[in-house]
Order: sequence, then structure tokens, then C-alpha cells
Amino acid sequence: MKISAFTFIRNGTIYGFPFVESIRSVLSIVDEFVVNVGYGDDDTLERVHSIGDPKIRIIESRWNDKMQSGGYVYGQQKMIAQFNTSGDWAFYLEGDEVVHEDELQKIVDACRRHLNDDRVEALTFDYHHFYGNAQSVLDSPGWYRREARIIKNSVKSCAPDGLFWHVLADRGRVTRYPRAAHTGAHIYHYGWVRSEEEMNRKSENVQKYWSNSHKRIDYGEIDQQIIRPFTGAHPEVIREWLAKEQGLFQANPDHVLTKREKKHRLMLKLERALGLELSKKHFIAVK
Repeated sequence: MKISAFTFIRNGTIYGFPFVESIRSVLSIVDEFVVNVGYGDDDTLERVHSIGDPKIRIIESRWNDKMQSGGYVYGQQKMIAQFNTSGDWAFYLEGDEVVHEDELQKIVDACRRHLNDDRVEALTFDYHHFYGNAQSVLDSPGWYRREARIIKNSVKSCAPDGLFWHVLADRGRVTRYPRAAHTGAHIYHYGWVRSEEEMNRKSENVQKYWSNSHKRIDYGEIDQQIIRPFTGAHPEVIREWLAKEQGLFQANPDHVLTKREKKHRLMLKLERALGLELSKKHFIAVK
């Protein structure tokens, strides 16, 4: 069995991504790691080279900055990397996602267990969405709680954006989400613990790929009720990168809930009362 990992990254240093830590977090369990580095304005390419692991294979690409199509440029760059992998499984990590060393064997075991199971096309992970600081995580149906991050390379797949896959079914005439089993492992998502300056710098430059205008991000403008304390341990590879803030992140006490936040607050109440799980899923669960 061969496991390939892949990612795409552009201006990762300018935007504050822990992409080096992300890559390093899974190197021990993969046979190759394809990194698609977009031509940019910082030292991202040099930093990927500096990791110095022979498993890493670098591709350089130029992004289509004129395409405004709901994030499809991200999908293009994701698939450029994936199409260059050669493993039985293709493990996708975004530049702000890290895997815990204690769960690496769970991932390998899941890949081996489902390799010859034709029902299973992909593998999913539970998510820790850190917000504001490394001691706070989000718990809301508005933030996906589980996502597919590994897919079989034998499956005809495509990516409408950087987040998820579609599988080409019925001889390619229709698409659907992949059928997926759970790894039992987590993805540690650190995008929202970067500084507000870094987050806004990124937003100013990438919202054009979604045909959206940039709206300044203020971490304090969020529903305090969805912020929970994180009681676990962070992956060793990311600990030096993390700031030393302590305690639960405090939102603006005068924050006015948006219509979307009111909807998600109601959904959260329904989940707790009825034992439901209402977050968006980009996969079809296989038990």
C-alpha cells in the first residue's frame, strides 16, 4: 500500500500559514508529498525546499487571477497537486491543517483496512477549529465538524474548490460526494489563530476567487456561545508556532448576531435536544 500526500500553497509566509508544520506532521506515514507552490511574492518556495525531505516533490504553478468562479481556482490548484500523486491513497492537507502524532497510526490502519473495500472511496477526519487562540475551539453546525481529506486515487474525482471533492459517477455524467469511512483521527485547523493582520491580508487578496469583495475580519465579532475551551494537547510539530495566549477567547460582548448566527444557534439547540448532528457534510458516510 502506498500513501501520497499533497497540498497547494501560495504566499504562505505573507498570509501566516503554518504550512511547513502541516507538511512535516504527516511525512513519517506517507511515501511522497507533492507540494504545488504558486508563483508568489514571498519565500514560500524556499521554505518548502528547506524541509529537506526526499519524499517532498515540488511543482510550481501560475494561478489564473482573472477567474472569479466560487473558488474554482483553488480547486484547480488542488487537482494539479493530486494528479501528480501516485499512491493508492491521496491525502490532502491545507496549509493551516496539522495532524497529531498520536493519531498517525490510526490513519495508516484506516487506509489499510479500506484499501480493497469498494464501498469506500474516501476517509474522513473530525475537526478541531481553533479560533482566536489555541485554547479555544468552535462548536457550531455552521463549521464543518467532519470532512474527507483522503481519497482513493483509483476514483475519478474533481474539486470544485479547495475544501472537498466530487466523484464522477454514472460514466462521468453526474457528480456526487464520495462515499467515506471515518479514520478515527482529527485535523487540527489553525487558520483562525493567525493574527487579524495576516487573516485580513489573505482575505484582501483571495476573495476575488469567490467573486466577493473583502470585508474586514474582526475576530471579536462572533457568537460567544459557540466558543468552547480546548482541553486536549496540540501536535508537537505546531507547539513552537503557537502563541502563548491562555484562557477562552472572549468575543465582543456587544456583538449583534447575524441572521446566519441566529440560524446556527437554533440548530445547535436542536442538536443538543434531539441528539442530532446538523453540520454540512461533503461526503456520504459508510458505516
